[in-house]
Amino acid sequence: MFTPILATLGYVLAPDGKRVLMIHRNARPDDAHFGKYNGLGGKLEANEDIVTGMRREIREEAGIECVTMKLRGTINWPGFGKDGADWFGFIFLIDAWNGTPLTENPEGMLTWIVVADILSLPLWEGDRHFLPLVFDPVVEQFHGVMPYRDGKPLRWNCEVVRSNTGQASTS
Repeated sequence: MFTPILATLGYVLAPDGKRVLMIHRNARPDDAHFGKYNGLGGKLEANEDIVTGMRREIREEAGIECVTMKLRGTINWPGFGKDGADWFGFIFLIDAWNGTPLTENPEGMLTWIVVADILSLPLWEGDRHFLPLVFDPVVEQFHGVMPYRDGKPLRWNCEVVRSNTGQASTS
């Protein structure tokens, strides 16, 4: 039976649209994400819809309130989690927000990164496949599957809907 952990992953854009708020997971050496940069997010709670869950995670992790956000895509990560747990993520781009972002939280330091520089950071190997799609203005949405084994992605299959065609294509 497929019973994935449902999660959100959000990328908060700076008002200039050229930088994104990311967390450098450097606070807890026992963290599976230790040393990596990531978007903000986490597990969906039983009483939440996915948008409410994303808003809560951004509030908890960055101390800001989402005003507008776009669902950029979904990713099925079978085998990604602890003991091979399956995860299913809803990926958002937060393009308007209120407040002053925190500079750190219990997971690590929050840092503004130039979007064009993201792929040069220490990331999960699999993030390199979907992150360009999150910030691509021609991509309306993407929906992918990325099976993991022993902390490594095995493959990446993805359907991409492009705004200039409205058609889905496999990448």
